[in-house]
Amino acid sequence: MVEPIWTPSPERVAASNLTRFAAFARNRYGAPAGDYATLWRWSVEQRERFWPAVMEFAGVLHTPGTAPVLQQRDLMPGARWFEDTRLNFAENLLARDDDQVAIVFCNERGARRELTYRQLRSEVGRIAAGLREIGIGPGDRVAGFVPNLPESVIAMLATTSLGAAWTSCSPDFGINGVLDRFGQVAPRVLFTADGYFYSGKVLDSLAPVRGVLEQLPSVDRVIVIPYVGTTPDLAGLPNAVQFGDFGQPGAQCEFERVPFDTPLFVMYSSGTTGVPKCIVHGVGGTLLQHRKEHLLHGDLGPDDRLFFFTTCGWMMWNWLVSGLATGCTLVLYEGSPFSPDRDVLWRMAERERITQFGTSPKYLSALQKEAGAPGRHFDLGALRTLLSTGSPLAPEQFDFVYGDIKADLHLASISGGTDIISCFCLGNPWLPVHRGEIQSPGLGMATQVYDDAARPALERQGELVCTAPFPSMPIGFWNDPDGSKYRAAYFERFPGVWCHGDYAVHTAHGGFVILGRSDAVLNPGGVRIGTAEIYRQVEKLEEILESLAVGQEWDNDVRVVLFVRLRPGVTLDAALEKRIRDTIRASTTPRHVPARIVSVPDIPRTISGKIVELAVRNVIHGRPVRNTDALANPQALDHFRDRPELAS
Repeated sequence: MVEPIWTPSPERVAASNLTRFAAFARNRYGAPAGDYATLWRWSVEQRERFWPAVMEFAGVLHTPGTAPVLQQRDLMPGARWFEDTRLNFAENLLARDDDQVAIVFCNERGARRELTYRQLRSEVGRIAAGLREIGIGPGDRVAGFVPNLPESVIAMLATTSLGAAWTSCSPDFGINGVLDRFGQVAPRVLFTADGYFYSGKVLDSLAPVRGVLEQLPSVDRVIVIPYVGTTPDLAGLPNAVQFGDFGQPGAQCEFERVPFDTPLFVMYSSGTTGVPKCIVHGVGGTLLQHRKEHLLHGDLGPDDRLFFFTTCGWMMWNWLVSGLATGCTLVLYEGSPFSPDRDVLWRMAERERITQFGTSPKYLSALQKEAGAPGRHFDLGALRTLLSTGSPLAPEQFDFVYGDIKADLHLASISGGTDIISCFCLGNPWLPVHRGEIQSPGLGMATQVYDDAARPALERQGELVCTAPFPSMPIGFWNDPDGSKYRAAYFERFPGVWCHGDYAVHTAHGGFVILGRSDAVLNPGGVRIGTAEIYRQVEKLEEILESLAVGQEWDNDVRVVLFVRLRPGVTLDAALEKRIRDTIRASTTPRHVPARIVSVPDIPRTISGKIVELAVRNVIHGRPVRNTDALANPQALDHFRDRPELAS
């Protein structure tokens, strides 16, 4: 048995929310005593008991109904949860009304400001009154084209306090990218900032907003947040008003309790293969799932300071903001994580005494390549947990975290997605951390790995699936009245089972290793290979900053092509190619070794930072890439087109 890289102390386990919940669930809901595997098994087999236990333990504010907790319990999709329960999302996030700091905002220019819970409630009340006055309520959509500002949180909470649905994207989306999203859901109100700062630059938001509004007739009110300036130019923005001038000062928060499955958030798939899917998440499922993850898996409490590096276009922003329901302090950061230098986030972590720090493997890899060692230069004594998601976390990044950030730290790699606005597998305060693995399936999530014959596959590669319904399943896709697009997206591969589209291994420890997206899996000689298996080996090499692998159709088969972005001053010569191949072969199999290795100056990514293997695969085969507006750097695709290295 492989030894863990970190184990929680008995004291930490005993003091955890999960330990308190286990005792509560035994006493009130008949949960069995035992280890995590025992508790998890009960949570998925006795779903009608587990989720009410979460609701009561978390103190979720709601009006209970008389319907059964779960109807059509094994139908997926189709199961119905808490059908006549009524609740309000914002009411639960704003349960505090005191001088505890709710939000600390920082940006790359050194700005800092705070809002207490009382101030936050006051601002939400003011904005909500303005929205109510123009008729916003259940059934309406309100959109945000916004940076990660306190005002963005306020706008979302004001919207959801009225029972309306919120949808947002970050201001680095182009006009077509915004229209592909907001154009489908037809919001009545648009919140925007006048601009934003990134990597030392001042970027305008109002010009693209004017372009969007020319083709988005549903919007009848625009609310502009002054951020890069004090007096934004509202010309050309119909019915526009500054954020500070909107609403009714002194108005109290009023919370419209709505049915459990009322739309709360409209989220979007990446949109790299066509118009993005509009994924609709409900009030109750989102709230319950986030409360479970924050309390039981994240061990979050009112004394914590929670930070996650995210934009308003990624589901982790919605997840982060839900942390307010614990009464903790959120730390928001806006700007580049490397501006003005590589230490900007760690100076903030030290100054703000951040206890939970969330980031991506891409950031950790870049920091490691830069020889950043924040644990040696900053006081991270308050830091208890480091969260990572967005792509698979390589074993070497576990080593980096424990060697150069903090030795006594809960490293919680998590995996789920926009599709469920939460996680299938994630951190666990009871369990040790094993190098390269996500610790456990989430409570209430019947997460497994299936082989091609729909059989559970332990310690073998297969598809990540969920075999039983859970509350944060989407309530559907927008403009999909018969549910056919929804069913096709998740339930065609294994009927009645959610197939998430991740290639994974369920380990002997009960944890998970994610090997990349299933649709990007390589298939040389009929052998399925997850791209993350290759990236983990290649990116060990100091010369390589990042890599991307695709399968090229060749000679009636598929051959592996590896693209590498090299450190400045490094050349891809025969010696480096040999080192790359030898490194891959030594730790994987000969099938993983690329037939061609090609150097490129940039690798295309979505705006949320995920590399896009499918777009590159289309380019090298001369096929169109349908939606480059979903990419942060679409010009990078040109580096992959008509490469002579791939012609022989």
